[in-house]
Amino acid sequence: MSSNPATSLRVNSEEEQGVAQYLQQHPDFFERHAGLLTRLRLHHPRNNTTVSLIERQVDVLREKHGALEQKLAEFVRVARANDALADKIQQFTLRLLRTTTRAGAIAVIESGLREIFDTFHGVLLLQQDPGPGATGSQFVRVVRQDDALFRSFDNLLASGKPRCGQVRDSQREYLFGADAASIASVALVPLTDLVPAGLLVLGSLEPDRFHPGMSTEFLSRMGGLIAAALARD
Repeated sequence: MSSNPATSLRVNSEEEQGVAQYLQQHPDFFERHAGLLTRLRLHHPRNNTTVSLIERQVDVLREKHGALEQKLAEFVRVARANDALADKIQQFTLRLLRTTTRAGAIAVIESGLREIFDTFHGVLLLQQDPGPGATGSQFVRVVRQDDALFRSFDNLLASGKPRCGQVRDSQREYLFGADAASIASVALVPLTDLVPAGLLVLGSLEPDRFHPGMSTEFLSRMGGLIAAALARD
């Protein structure tokens, strides 16, 4: 008694495979038996009703079309955002090109972050003298090579790659001081072209402004531009 159901299931499975193989080998089957299309009924995926094969095909095509429209809209959104970023990078670059001193470059970097990139919380950590006229800025900070908290960024500096997201509480307080509690996300941009290396840190009150999943290509470009400008004597 126990073997009959198994045998029946095995036969049904073999029959289904045979039907599927036949239809694959004869794709014109329903052209020769068009009446079957109107009689075939399929379960609707979003309710308990049944629909014809043709209706189900139309529904599938509609879903695919909707998914393609969403992807296209996302591509357009990303392209427009990249164009806007590229334009901002160009503006930033032109401002830096007009500077002739390290102190002048630091002033332009600070103002450019605010006026071009809408970034109002930033700090530039340097292990070298920024030059006359720059030491009084709250934006730039000269750190000693044995500064323990600055050394906590050694792995980042060694990688040479920007990182976005969160930092430890001690690092956030070290970077932003009295504003640390309000900083919800940060972007860390190593300036490895400087000798010794520096670090640009951008902070935001918005948790998603700088998140781990975002592209850091433009941050890398910005880091290269800033390092080149600060390499002036």
